[in-house]
Amino acid sequence: MKKEPRGILFLVIGGMELSWCYAWANFLTLSILSQLFPFPEAIVTFAMASVFTLFLKGRGWRMVYILSIQVFGFILAALRIVYVFNSWSSSFLSQSWLIECLNTPRSPLEWLNLILILFLTLMFWIGGVTLARRSIGYSKICSRFDLGVAAFFLLFLTQFILLVKGGLKIEDPISSLLIFSFFIFSLLAIGLVRNQMTPSKDFLPGYQGVGVILSFAVVVFLFGTGLVFFFLPYLALAAETGYAILKTAATPLGPVLVSILRFIFMHGAIRPENPSPSAKEPTGDLIFPAESCWWMELLGKILGLMFGGLLGLIVLIVAAVALFFLFRWLLSRAPVSQKRQTACSLISWWVERLRIFLVSCWKWITCKAKGYKGAVQLYAALLKWGNHSGLPHLLSETPIEYGLRLKNRFPPLKGEIGLIIEALNQEVYGEIILSEQQWVEAKSAWRRLRSPLHWPSRLKNWFPQPTHLSA
Repeated sequence: MKKEPRGILFLVIGGMELSWCYAWANFLTLSILSQLFPFPEAIVTFAMASVFTLFLKGRGWRMVYILSIQVFGFILAALRIVYVFNSWSSSFLSQSWLIECLNTPRSPLEWLNLILILFLTLMFWIGGVTLARRSIGYSKICSRFDLGVAAFFLLFLTQFILLVKGGLKIEDPISSLLIFSFFIFSLLAIGLVRNQMTPSKDFLPGYQGVGVILSFAVVVFLFGTGLVFFFLPYLALAAETGYAILKTAATPLGPVLVSILRFIFMHGAIRPENPSPSAKEPTGDLIFPAESCWWMELLGKILGLMFGGLLGLIVLIVAAVALFFLFRWLLSRAPVSQKRQTACSLISWWVERLRIFLVSCWKWITCKAKGYKGAVQLYAALLKWGNHSGLPHLLSETPIEYGLRLKNRFPPLKGEIGLIIEALNQEVYGEIILSEQQWVEAKSAWRRLRSPLHWPSRLKNWFPQPTHLSA
């Protein structure tokens, strides 16, 4: 399987998604608000949602933190798009336009326009989030291609129905160009994913450089062509704006230059007049209900109260269950990616090892500073000494049996081992407090056991001893 640059594939899929999303957003704003949807803000909103999601993905944070960051980014994008739609004179970074926007009274139609703008902004934001969270695979890209084709088909069908049935022709040159960028980006994305799935193939000898150059040229050509078709509507608008500025500046030069420019740029452009739609309001006869008896009115009120109470109870139960699951989801943690989890577990393992080492060092220092306080601690030290000497203590052994094994293995140290075992038996089993002389002799025996002079014999004990077989 080949490894293609995921950055190029991610950009191509993003262009594919943006093509049909922006076509629909621009159609809705043109048909309802008679205004183009801001193109740079749409791209920035989509890209910012993807970047935020990729940054938060796999960190294991609580959902309430992730949701707060996403809501903050969406609010910033929505404020910018509302600012562009209303064409405020003050700067975007100033607070004057925001205060004026919040304090301005709006009619119901203006509220509907604001809801439409926020809905389209949310569409771009959700598109960026799903793009960052979606796995890049052949089946996924094919399904998104089918969805984009269906979206463009539904868009053109809606425009055709409005033109034929309602007589409304919406001047939307952008959608017809975005479909080309959509198909180019889609075919390029499908080709890149298929290239990842197929096994790597070697070129013929002497043609490897040519193959690499051709494949790179094809990718660059298709990607550049998609970008040109994607930005072509706004390049055309920029050209028309430049033409208007040039026409105004060239007015003193005379009508000849204006006629030439008009012939070059506006030749063959025919703008049909928009037919005025004729709307007919359906008329109908008003039907007045017949008068009913008083007991039927009372029964209707009782049934209405019972139905209203039952409906209110159902709404309260559903709201309580929804709030419970919402709070549980907000307080849950997002999944941690395998790479981050491996790194965190490795760091925690090293921290735990460091803690164990520091604790053992502290115990060793305190033991050296305070010394042993009884025969039990001295016998515990003898157990560690035997374990380090290759002769660990068995659970079924008594102190005397373990002492006999140590004496057999280390004959020169029989007296020292016997003193420590005798001190333990006298203090623990005999319940006799050791005298000062006995305690001094036991500690002296322990110091002789720990002497470096006995290290060779202790080290020799780690190797297997030869067995003598009797003939």
